[in-house]
Amino acid sequence: MDMVTLMAIGLLTGATTVLFGFGGGFVAVPVVVWADAALGTAALPVATATSALVMVVSAAFATAVTPRPVLLALRGSGALLPLLAAGACAGAYASRFAPPALARWAFVAYIALTALDLLLRPGFLRTASGTGTAPVRGLPAAAGAPIGAVAAFLGVGGSVMTVPAMRRAGHPMKVATALANPLTLAVALPAVAVSLAASPPPAALATGPGTGLVGLVDPYAAGALLLGALPVIAVLRRRPPRIPDRLHACAYLGLLAVVALAMALGAP
Repeated sequence: MDMVTLMAIGLLTGATTVLFGFGGGFVAVPVVVWADAALGTAALPVATATSALVMVVSAAFATAVTPRPVLLALRGSGALLPLLAAGACAGAYASRFAPPALARWAFVAYIALTALDLLLRPGFLRTASGTGTAPVRGLPAAAGAPIGAVAAFLGVGGSVMTVPAMRRAGHPMKVATALANPLTLAVALPAVAVSLAASPPPAALATGPGTGLVGLVDPYAAGALLLGALPVIAVLRRRPPRIPDRLHACAYLGLLAVVALAMALGAP
């Protein structure tokens, strides 16, 4: 997959960061799996690590340009952030030893089951409150470690858990997705540190020294995705599109289904 193609997909990564709080994880994982298909079974751990790096940069940038009044909704969540980070360290480390098939199908199952839950259980497609001023009640600090572990293991950033939780706490989608970015940053930073310190997988080393991996991270793919993503984040944060709340929630649900299908079709 060439630089131009990756940058074009980076545009979508930037849009999902702003509109859905994904930080690029859901888009980046299947894309990097395809881009690094020559690595064989090593493609998925490389994609997960590369996704984490994309999420760190895009989520940090999106958080920096988010209006302060929106970020104030996270007040009282101080204990949550270090627990997210601790769980992410464990999840990123565990992902280095998981069989690739297990990690791939866990990714697919996790997203598919979450999509079904959002569709069937009340509280996501429509909320009782549209003000976005209520405190985040649906994400207790104790949930931080498991959320961080699962998110880092799969490379998804955690927004698939945090956005529904904040949505069910009464936040509109534009607030729930904006708040997902700083929480994604808490997950992705330790995951990136673990991934950069790791040795490249044997399958990558077998292809020769020209793979260009830094630890488990593909900096070429990450850089191309970010070159496309960051300008989109800047534009959409300054001029956010006006999307009806229910349509926004339905689009989030639909994107989960698309990504799960993409990974399932690409599975060996």
